[in-house]
Amino acid sequence: MSDNASVSYDFLPDEIVTQILIRLPIKSIITSICVCKTWKSIIQNPTFISTHLHHSTTTNHLLLFTISSLSDQIYALHNDDDNDFTEHTRFDFLVDSFTINPRFRVVATCNGLVCLSDDIFGHTNQFYLWNPCVRKYVKLPYPNVTFDNRDESIHTIGFGFDPKINDYKVVRMVSLWDDLDCKDRPKVEVYTLSTDEWRMVTPVLSPICILNYIETPEFVNGAWHWIGFRRNEYFVLVLDLGYEVFREIPLPELLDYNRKEDCSIELSSVYGNSIALFHRSDFRGFLNIWVMKEYGVVSSWTKVKTFTEHNPGVDLPIAVGFRRNSQLVLKVQNLKLISLDLGKQNGKDLGYQNGKDLGINTYTGFDTYTFVGSYVESLVLLDKATNGAVTN
Repeated sequence: MSDNASVSYDFLPDEIVTQILIRLPIKSIITSICVCKTWKSIIQNPTFISTHLHHSTTTNHLLLFTISSLSDQIYALHNDDDNDFTEHTRFDFLVDSFTINPRFRVVATCNGLVCLSDDIFGHTNQFYLWNPCVRKYVKLPYPNVTFDNRDESIHTIGFGFDPKINDYKVVRMVSLWDDLDCKDRPKVEVYTLSTDEWRMVTPVLSPICILNYIETPEFVNGAWHWIGFRRNEYFVLVLDLGYEVFREIPLPELLDYNRKEDCSIELSSVYGNSIALFHRSDFRGFLNIWVMKEYGVVSSWTKVKTFTEHNPGVDLPIAVGFRRNSQLVLKVQNLKLISLDLGKQNGKDLGYQNGKDLGINTYTGFDTYTFVGSYVESLVLLDKATNGAVTN
């Protein structure tokens, strides 16, 4: 054989090649693109990407940790099924040099995509869809709804997958407010990845209410969920991803909420396709965890845990989210993260102790931003011509 002769891989049927490739680690799959044109064509085929996603979802259980400070940001994947909670890999999100805010808030993760917003330290209406595994991102066009006076507007953003049209959607709701009172119905716009465009949702369908711009909506059962407020009443506002219509879910009747005190109500998703409620008061020194045992059934709201402190506001934990095994992730003592089994009442240190241990530069008086959410490695965006490529 000539030294210049190339190796041929065409002796294997495409079906066999597909079954081999789909079981490889994702880094090996990416490397295999360079083996030959046939393999590249197979791997970048939308059917292969979809099949790989299904396989990865059932076998690949990871948690994404994101911790940000004024000068640093870390994205780390951990094995959620590992008792030692070992770190799987870390990523850097590198964007163009013209980005005003280089630190991003993770809005949500879905099928390997991470939706990022630049509103941690103020916002410029810039959003990204990023797949760290394939090192590609899409920079979304600027939304339609903007306001010159940011002090009078509140915006919130959500992200999810619509199986009806096999497409990814980003929703953005913008409200005008005056003295914690909503002036009008929120303006709602939806971005779809396939069209790369924002479009307005019929305004008459959105209720008059205020949403917390800091809170990211939880995506459960094909719908986004927010905590909404109107006329001294709090409720769960739900927007169906496919039909793009609103509905409401009442909060627990026993929920004791006083707006005059330092209270907060936040939503979280729970494995098992339901929602949870984090009701916290630094003033009174408690954190209540509520879970809707049966999704959509108001009577199934159940208080599953109460944390109290003798010295209100001191060392009161912050609920971050839930793991696949339904354990609750709490942030204590600034950056220390623990995983708590609500049934056995025992906790496990996840190894995140402080900013220095993580390589994060923190500053006195500055509370770092922490995100914890499920993640699955995927090839989504690999077949797309994106307007940005990340090189780590």
